[in-house]
Amino acid sequence: MAEIERESMEYDVVIVGAGPAGLSAAIRLKQLDAELNVVVLEKGSEVGAHILSGAVLDPVGLDALIPDWKNRGAPITVPVREDDFYMLGEAGQLRIPNFPMPPLMNNHGNYIVSMGNVCRWMAEQAEELGVEVFPGMACSELVYGESGEVKGVVAGEFGLNPDGTPSDAYEPGMELHGKYVLLGEGVRGSLSKQVIEKYDLSAGKDPQKFGLGMKEIWEIDPEKHREGTVTHTMGWPLGKNAGGGSFIYHLENNQVYVGFVVHLNYENPHLYPYMEFQRFKHHPMVAELLKGGKRIAYGARAISEGGWQSMPEPAFPGGALLGCSVGLVNVPRIKGNHNAMLSGKAAAEEAFAAISAGRSGDVLDGYGRTLREGPVGKDLKRVRNVKPLWSRYGLMASLGLGGLDMWTNSLFGLSLLGTLSHGKSDAEATGKASDFKPIDYPKPDGKLSFDRLTNVSFSMTNHEESQPAHLKLKDESVPISVNLPAYAEPAQRYCPAGVYEVVEEPGKDARFVINFQNCVHCKTCDIKDPSQNIVWTVPQGGDGPNYPNM
Repeated sequence: MAEIERESMEYDVVIVGAGPAGLSAAIRLKQLDAELNVVVLEKGSEVGAHILSGAVLDPVGLDALIPDWKNRGAPITVPVREDDFYMLGEAGQLRIPNFPMPPLMNNHGNYIVSMGNVCRWMAEQAEELGVEVFPGMACSELVYGESGEVKGVVAGEFGLNPDGTPSDAYEPGMELHGKYVLLGEGVRGSLSKQVIEKYDLSAGKDPQKFGLGMKEIWEIDPEKHREGTVTHTMGWPLGKNAGGGSFIYHLENNQVYVGFVVHLNYENPHLYPYMEFQRFKHHPMVAELLKGGKRIAYGARAISEGGWQSMPEPAFPGGALLGCSVGLVNVPRIKGNHNAMLSGKAAAEEAFAAISAGRSGDVLDGYGRTLREGPVGKDLKRVRNVKPLWSRYGLMASLGLGGLDMWTNSLFGLSLLGTLSHGKSDAEATGKASDFKPIDYPKPDGKLSFDRLTNVSFSMTNHEESQPAHLKLKDESVPISVNLPAYAEPAQRYCPAGVYEVVEEPGKDARFVINFQNCVHCKTCDIKDPSQNIVWTVPQGGDGPNYPNM
């Protein structure tokens, strides 16, 4: 569709994604120069609609960006008062004492928040400074300049038929050009993925690693509610099948965030991450907390877990990657929002300096140095071996050796282990179905645990059904001819929204069905498909989940 003519608009800086990274960049740019023209494009129906995070927020990023955030009414009001770690068995739990843990694991001074609401507030701060924030504007293409640099994006294309041809209601969208384009799309962003490949930004780096995070919001019995309590668990029900764990955060109004993370480097293709989450809630400790309560929201999102070893070069000709587009989550702390904010601030400062010097469209080299040598790099480097240890040797080694490694890094700035490699990608880690036994999962009871499609309805997800499916297959034959016989087609199980089905009818060939209307934009399929045959792209703007206060 290269022949389509589009109008264009010129900005100093174009930012894709109204998450904590993109909004931090926008705010910092206008703090530095009120005359800069800055636009933020967000694919969700509103700012925050596609934001899903735990979240316990370390305020260090916000302190650096907006020091008076408390006086400005930021929705950050529930300080962590109690910090508990448990190892779960099927029928009981063992509390892990806090004192052997390195200081970086301490959550006191942090806050339990809805990052969706924090981003809504940050967007208000940005708009007060003069930033243009446009929700419902999915960025579907990159625009390149004459020298091969990124010079803009295509946003706001609507009205395509299912076959990709323009309908009578077609709107071609606009090209938004900038002296620099900052990509803050979150984990596995479609444009970021293209940029990383085009400019070979991951050369010499480990593969990026990922987890799948699933989350429910519950209203519970007021007598069981303990505002400010943070609980993390490891162990059951995953056992040796996969790495991962849970979080339970008590926020205000008798609400609790209940979340579960499964590391996507698991081998057994029969594993069903969503059902592991549902089974977890039947543990006696969790079931007792939730009994008599009600689930009011559900969502899911991939999490970048590669950390220090997997960070691509964050700057490219004409722009930079921000936040989880780089992969800045501190895995043992289960935190990345503070680093996302710091990355946005750093990229903004580098772009401002370049524009002030009359530059545009070049590589912001200083941004990469700041990211690796500054507070973000220091935060990630000292925990860099925890995830590889867990992947290689299991949970107990991660707790013991990983804890020791974090202590030596914290005290002396060095590791006795050096820097361990992650090895395979998560897709390559998937084993053959014939080498593993299927897992028998209990049927959801409708009280504590729920079937997948019922839960998806609590994500308020909606996609216009007449548009092309935004989930693309490189080869439509692969799911049935390759993935089904070799891997029992794991897309049926790893997707937390029931998007993918294998339909088998008597006397007919099996069919692979994509129910893209259910997609909650978690990107797991793009990451975990063993054949790397599924490509996640953006649907038209405003479509997808509509999370209220995730």
